[in-house]
Amino acid sequence: MKIKASALGALAMAAVVTAALPGAAQNDQGEKPSFLRNEYQAVKPEKANPLTELISGYFFRSRETQALQDDDFLNPGFLWVEQGQDLWSKPEGEAGKSCADCHQDAAATMKGVGASYPKVQPDGKLANLEGRINLCRTQYMKAPELKYDSDPLLALTAYVRHQSRGMPVKVAIDGTAAPYFEKGKEFYYTRRGQLDFSCASCHETNYGHYLRADFLSQGQSNGFPTYRLKWQKLGSLHRRLEGCVQDTRGETFKRGSEEFLALELYLAWRGQGLPVETPSVRQ
Repeated sequence: MKIKASALGALAMAAVVTAALPGAAQNDQGEKPSFLRNEYQAVKPEKANPLTELISGYFFRSRETQALQDDDFLNPGFLWVEQGQDLWSKPEGEAGKSCADCHQDAAATMKGVGASYPKVQPDGKLANLEGRINLCRTQYMKAPELKYDSDPLLALTAYVRHQSRGMPVKVAIDGTAAPYFEKGKEFYYTRRGQLDFSCASCHETNYGHYLRADFLSQGQSNGFPTYRLKWQKLGSLHRRLEGCVQDTRGETFKRGSEEFLALELYLAWRGQGLPVETPSVRQ
């Protein structure tokens, strides 16, 4: 007897997902898992958002991981933020310019910038912070692009995004951004791979459940770039997306691809209103 891929996916999900949604998640002793014992302030989503409340991935992590993020002296992500601060004032390229030559003090000029990306650029293409930084390098500094997930690009991205820490994520999805938003939304709900999972399978339908040993979050992007304990370094959102697609046993896309950029825009809107946490710490 042949079983459709969608049925196999449903069986696989049912076999590994346990527990309950955040409001009622319990362990064998009838207590809430330690991940959700901390009080969280739910953010009310926009009317069209499929989620009834927005919860940062921070609240789905252990107390120890939360404590690591909370302490700026212990948070390992700040090693990249500090590197980014140094790179901000470093002249590069044929033009001999630095980021600071155009933008001066990042604490003043970059405040709120990281909370508004991805956004459509004057050429009509969607860019995230990494892409905008590389665009500045090639156009104004006459310097080569930095490789995706290279330490210099992660450092500059984290430094710029950090200037918006605590500010709510707010991206534009109308006008020229609308086609990218729809493409990202389609990506989010499309089932992929041998497991026939979509992003929504884990992060919308089953957040607050356990997937084997992993306590599923809403998959919010407000903390990226993030220091992931599994990676033992800072990493981009696209690196995480790449890993998610691979976990479905499907063919993934390149970091910086149009597909991942569109998905990044949709994810940012889906978590619109959550505060920027960069650099966050995740498992």
